[in-house]
Amino acid sequence: MLDETTEMELLRAAMCSTGMKTEAFDLSLPHWKLKQYKKGEFYNEYKNVCKHLGFVISGVFRIYRVNENTGEEKNMLFFTDHQFVTSFTSFFSQTACEYYTEAMTDSYILYIHIDHLNGLYGQSHQWERFGRMIAETAFHEVMRSTEGFLFKTPEDRYRDMMEKHPNIFNSVPLYHIASYLGIRGPSLSRIRKRLVGK
Repeated sequence: MLDETTEMELLRAAMCSTGMKTEAFDLSLPHWKLKQYKKGEFYNEYKNVCKHLGFVISGVFRIYRVNENTGEEKNMLFFTDHQFVTSFTSFFSQTACEYYTEAMTDSYILYIHIDHLNGLYGQSHQWERFGRMIAETAFHEVMRSTEGFLFKTPEDRYRDMMEKHPNIFNSVPLYHIASYLGIRGPSLSRIRKRLVGK
């Protein structure tokens, strides 16, 4: 079990690195909760409204959608250590989610309820700025993914993924990574061999 005080300091450092002052961060201290997710446990499920913003202390989460006709799962986003995790569209609009968000490993997060977050926005301009940053991050992720599929090769998308999630191969089966990249397992193996050989 992790120590909540230590993990709060990790979160504080991450938040302060975005420009938030310590005194502004301290306003949020009563509201963060530490939770462990077992592998396969859902952070948010299909058709549920996502009420929490999480900060990944350790572990891996994925957002995916299931094809209702074939049952095939399509991975859309990964979240790894020290990244904020939420079902973005559902969280911002407070509407039912079209996706699943699942722990791919045993994971720990600190999370805050949207009502508390909205209260912090009203208390502090720095928290308002943080809210905008999270929204901009969500927009950037969607655009990055869309542009990747439109304009980049699978190898380029692989490099982008490794830059953002450098240790993901230690935790996630290859077929999940191939799904995220929009390719099949053999193609992923060829890309990895090419890059290792360079």
